[in-house]
Amino acid sequence: MNTFKTAMLSCLLVAAVSPVQALTGRFGAQIRQVDENVFEVVGQNSAASGWEYWCGAAEYARRELNAGWKDRIYVVRGRGRSVTTNRRSAVHFTLNPDILASEPVSSFLILKSLQVGDNMSVQRANTECQRPPARL
Repeated sequence: MNTFKTAMLSCLLVAAVSPVQALTGRFGAQIRQVDENVFEVVGQNSAASGWEYWCGAAEYARRELNAGWKDRIYVVRGRGRSVTTNRRSAVHFTLNPDILASEPVSSFLILKSLQVGDNMSVQRANTECQRPPARL
């Protein structure tokens, strides 16, 4: 095998075993893509507030998915164990409402509930980033 092929194979192997790259949100949340439609916001700790998840979702939607301010973010799965880090508290979001076809889309939103179908615009979710960090 020539040197170029060996180098390319090495790069592919490194890429295959590298962990999923994460965006670190303003309040320490880790945000990672789960699949082509879903991304996960992993709270810094299990006491993370609902607004911290929405803030992380807005940051990821804007920075990584190039979403517009009027695009909507939907909760796909409420609080539960992370599938990308195995931490205890994560919420799954999407920009694609079609994957929620079997779930009702909530018209009444309580920030702390994070129920499947809850949604808001990227701009509205981004306003949650203006809150001061929680003090423990």
